[in-house]
Amino acid sequence: MLHPLHTDLPRPERFTYPFCYEPHPLALLAAREVQQQLQRMVLTEGKMFGVLVVEQADGSLAFLAAYSGLLEGRNDWPYFVPPVFDAQAADGHFKQEERLISSMRDDSQREQRRQRSQQLQLWLFNQYRFLNARGERHDLVRVWQDYHCSERIRRKYPLPPGGTGDCCAPKLLQYAYSEGLRPLCMAEFWWGPSPAAERRRQGDDESGMIRQHGQFYPACRGKCKPVLTWMLQGLEVDPNPEEQQPQTQLDIQVVYEDDAIIVVNKPSGMLSVPGRIGPYSVATILHERYPDSLLAHRLDMGTSGLLVAAKSRSVYAALQQQFTAHTIRKRYVALLDGRPATAKGRIELPLLCDPINRPRQVVDYERGKTAVTDYEMTGDNRIALYPLTGRTHQLRMHCAHPDGLGCPIRGDELYGRPADRLYLHAEWLEFVHPVTGQRISLEQIAPF
Repeated sequence: MLHPLHTDLPRPERFTYPFCYEPHPLALLAAREVQQQLQRMVLTEGKMFGVLVVEQADGSLAFLAAYSGLLEGRNDWPYFVPPVFDAQAADGHFKQEERLISSMRDDSQREQRRQRSQQLQLWLFNQYRFLNARGERHDLVRVWQDYHCSERIRRKYPLPPGGTGDCCAPKLLQYAYSEGLRPLCMAEFWWGPSPAAERRRQGDDESGMIRQHGQFYPACRGKCKPVLTWMLQGLEVDPNPEEQQPQTQLDIQVVYEDDAIIVVNKPSGMLSVPGRIGPYSVATILHERYPDSLLAHRLDMGTSGLLVAAKSRSVYAALQQQFTAHTIRKRYVALLDGRPATAKGRIELPLLCDPINRPRQVVDYERGKTAVTDYEMTGDNRIALYPLTGRTHQLRMHCAHPDGLGCPIRGDELYGRPADRLYLHAEWLEFVHPVTGQRISLEQIAPF
């Protein structure tokens, strides 16, 4: 399970911040070796894999590999580290109790079945005992409750979701600590068909999330952040890049202005409103100039283009009515990684926030909110997008999802592959002026 890594590449100064990172060259080298191993295996499903580069007692380098959950129904594949706790043993307590609960099918046993299921889940969580870099060990329930110190959050999420502790990162760190290895850097990547495509092939209506073959991804926040926050204690870890202030502050360009509204061109890389990386945003710039101003809508940080702001609360309310009624017409332009099968059409995929992987969205046909986009190809990989609803990441998901166009927007780090920017631009807006009643049409040609 410990694989030597022969290289002269420099070692990182600090361990990887697992929730937002660029893979270190050592992790990339290890990942390539794992991918070569995967090419020799007969796999029928897509899966998240991870690598952890470690320093051995003699100072030499090696790496560990892991997969999330089960791989082809097994958790005992050679080459990969074992699970933190093996719940799959056929003669173990978990499987025996699981079989007993499954046999309780009588209506009179419903309450007993529910209670035994809850007791078994709690028992399982207590078997996961995680180490940290200081050599301390806590079970999963304590780790979870210590992380969620707010009483309100504890009441809402008293116990972790099922599968917590079975992702790549906890497996890798647990094995490294137990074997006396010093973690240096790590990375996780998806290998195989997207879970969305796989579930669609199997006729599963829950088409779910999007993953791209060979693409690196951060550790999930919902399940892994509480666990890794504990396990990384005692390691010197890279700072969170999302909380670092940008070295250069971008500016906005005024496209239209009168006594009631102002329309600006937001550059890619600037927040619409204050966020985790700091207060600098379109909203704060406008607020400095017009203290009563309010943004009528938002664009993702990576998206450039037209943003409308009201200079008073009454004008803001009038604009919001138009957005709510979907009478404001919008056109976006994007460059796609690929070319869809049809050149023109409509996408209707209901979207829901992934609760364990915010801010990612998933397609959910039962609980998702209606999201509709018209589109038209205007070049080999250039597309015009007309959103008829305004859901979070709507255009990005509709382009990337296999039930949509199946072609991610270039530079989409969440649903596609990174580039120098997200190639999505809000190019055209048409709406009724909230004071004069005249229709206003504004255009800002994309910079790409």
